[in-house]
Amino acid sequence: MRLNTLWSSMGAMSCGSLITYLTLRHFDGQPSSAFSSGGGDSMRELGSKDIGAWLHEWDQPKPVPQNVAERDESSALRHIILVRHGEYTKSSNGSHLTDLGRLQAERTGRRLREMGVAWDHVVASTMPRAQETAMIILKELNFDPLKMKRCTLLPEGTPYPGDPPQKRSVRSIDMSYQRDGPRIEAAFRRYFFRATPEQDHDSHLLIVGHANVIRYLILRALQLPPAAWTRLNLNHGSITWLTVWPNGYVTLRCMGDSGFMPVSELTYRRPAPAQLAVKSNGK
Repeated sequence: MRLNTLWSSMGAMSCGSLITYLTLRHFDGQPSSAFSSGGGDSMRELGSKDIGAWLHEWDQPKPVPQNVAERDESSALRHIILVRHGEYTKSSNGSHLTDLGRLQAERTGRRLREMGVAWDHVVASTMPRAQETAMIILKELNFDPLKMKRCTLLPEGTPYPGDPPQKRSVRSIDMSYQRDGPRIEAAFRRYFFRATPEQDHDSHLLIVGHANVIRYLILRALQLPPAAWTRLNLNHGSITWLTVWPNGYVTLRCMGDSGFMPVSELTYRRPAPAQLAVKSNGK
């Protein structure tokens, strides 16, 4: 029954072959040299192993004896759904959603409602564009905004030195990583783990955040080199679904799904001032 419900809720979600293609292409080469440096003990351990060798106790503070692990294992799944905020622009008043960004958030909220999921928790980045997106989505979901948690670990930043690198100086990237990397890694550790033995039902966590952070979380959860986050792309308002199984395995149900939006409303970059002027004059 549980699997039938899961696949039913996933019926409209588009799981393209992008992540499969990128993964296979990556397996043809060697792990990035940056992958094995920094990021904590689990990151160094992951970087030192052959790609494809799953670290079973990735979310455990210390190795658990097999007989104890089997006895205390929960049967519940943890579904983590990551949503990127809508299109936004920066001004003297801060970063806020554009009219299109608000429309994208509405469409994302409707799609999440169509899944028929009972949301256990909703968490959003503290940045205005994520907060605005989350509030629009919550209205579509009929979810009490007072129950939403605002997380200071989720704001946008540089999660890891990318490969290929961003179009910035090496010094700028390193400074940003030193500032943002530990915080974003802490976000991964806070939200990604298998169900505890006390959890007796499947859970659904909705996180509204940012492209860099979400791309990093995807790769960390799948135990793929985090330096590859710059090779992935996510549209505004897109949906990513990851599932943590009782045995610790993690599967990617879909990444960056935005097929529920008209092509004319798809965006992934902040609009240039000239584009905003054209949109404004077209009203």
